[in-house]
Amino acid sequence: MSDEVIRAQNAQAGGDTIFGKMLRNEISCKFIYEDNQCVAFDDINPQAPVHFLVIPRKPIPQLSKAEDGDASLLGHLLIVAKNIAAQRGLDDGFRIVINDGPIGAQSVYHTHVHVLSGRQMRWPPG
Repeated sequence: MSDEVIRAQNAQAGGDTIFGKMLRNEISCKFIYEDNQCVAFDDINPQAPVHFLVIPRKPIPQLSKAEDGDASLLGHLLIVAKNIAAQRGLDDGFRIVINDGPIGAQSVYHTHVHVLSGRQMRWPPG
């Protein structure tokens, strides 16, 4: 098993997360994008030449736990991801990944969008 899968199997839902600490400036992070709904930053353990995350300021622990009222926020995350991808010149494409729960290899229980590019993605993933 990969290190990421092992971390996901040991991750616990609930409580504070590294993303919460980043949002409160308790952990230093260089945001590549920031607005009143979300932030984006480069992944500290990139899985592709380009790998950044877009996270909501609202701590939604998992996509499967999102409420209907979160629809606009979740759509905003994808638009921000698209805009950053365009700014970074990812004209040949990119992959969006949202992990959910242990089987989905979620290691941080604060919903986040992975954007990966810079190399040919393989199919099927996983």
